[in-house]
Amino acid sequence: MKVIAQASKGCDAITRFTEYEPDITLMDLRLPDMSGIDAMVAIRKTFPDARVIMVTISGRDAEIRRALALGARSYVLKSMPYEELVETIRHVHAGKMRISAEVVAIVAAHFSQDALTERQIDVLKLVMEGNRNRDIASRLFISEETVKAHLKHLMGKLGAADRTQAVTTALRRGLIEV
Repeated sequence: MKVIAQASKGCDAITRFTEYEPDITLMDLRLPDMSGIDAMVAIRKTFPDARVIMVTISGRDAEIRRALALGARSYVLKSMPYEELVETIRHVHAGKMRISAEVVAIVAAHFSQDALTERQIDVLKLVMEGNRNRDIASRLFISEETVKAHLKHLMGKLGAADRTQAVTTALRRGLIEV
């Protein structure tokens, strides 16, 4: 194995990939200018066979699912032992996907839960910003009763007792971002 290029920003990663066309790319999830997932998507538009391994400090189930759905060949935590990372790189190079038991456990913990709808996420983002139901209804052009229904359903899906817990749970899982 040989490192042929490095980049600290997503736009630089896209440029370096185009320049070097590496066999495997280790892409950090958090980059200063864009998410690593967005950089991977940009790379895969031009190079659909690009093999990308997403790397992050902590796994949030929504990000893991999104990265894998958009073409990541693996998703690893930075705490992964060096030997296991090397094995993951080899598996991905051989054309296989590889997900560590730790990452599988994160996804499995929320697998049976219903996904939030796009509208429920919109409502949750507005709750996070401190909006009241009346304000949310006005901004989304829906009734206040519809806002209450969305909140009831999304709190049930998140296992939250109140609005604050719903927001913190969604943040922790990567369903919404600050």
